[in-house]
This record gives sequence, C-alpha cells and structure tokens, in this order.
Amino acid sequence: MNDITREFGDKGLVVLAVDVGESKKVVQQYLKDHPRKCHIVMTGDTNLAAMYAANRYPIYVVVDRDGKIVDTQRGSGGERRLRRSLARAGLESDGEKKDTE
Repeated sequence: MNDITREFGDKGLVVLAVDVGESKKVVQQYLKDHPRKCHIVMTGDTNLAAMYAANRYPIYVVVDRDGKIVDTQRGSGGERRLRRSLARAGLESDGEKKDTE
C-alpha cells in the first residue's frame, strides 16, 4: 500500500487503512516498527468496517471521485488486481498509460 500511496497520491488517491479490533496502543507500536504512508483509521473512530461489511481481511474498497464504489476486493487479491480497480476509477500509473498507447 505504501507504493500505491506514493504512486497515486499526487493524482488525488487517498488511501485509508482501517484497523479492526486492535487497541490504539497496539497499532501505534506496530506503526513505529512498520511505518506506513497511508492514513490509519481506528474502528473506534468510525463505522467503516460495518459500512463496507468487512468480514474478511484485507478488504479494499475503491471509491471514485464522485463517491461511487467502483470495486471491492475481499481477501488478498494482490497488487495487480488492486491496480485494475484503480484504473476503473480513472487512476492509472504512468507505466500503464505508456503500455496502452
């Protein structure tokens, strides 16, 4: 997710990692040892996990600029699948644009 965040951040992509179940202290310690570029949201602060019926992890929800859910990926589908979802939302990496030209 760090690579995706770096690559698409200047194109308007906002990546949120939602932690489900751990305490804030546990998450802070994990992030100290494994820093992340994306924003971290605790489920105690939001109802995102319930809103997207997150019953399997990880879950990726790609929302376009208009707030429409473009794709949902449940479980580990890999970076390639996630990049296809981002392309459907109108975000392509510079490498993908070159491949299609």
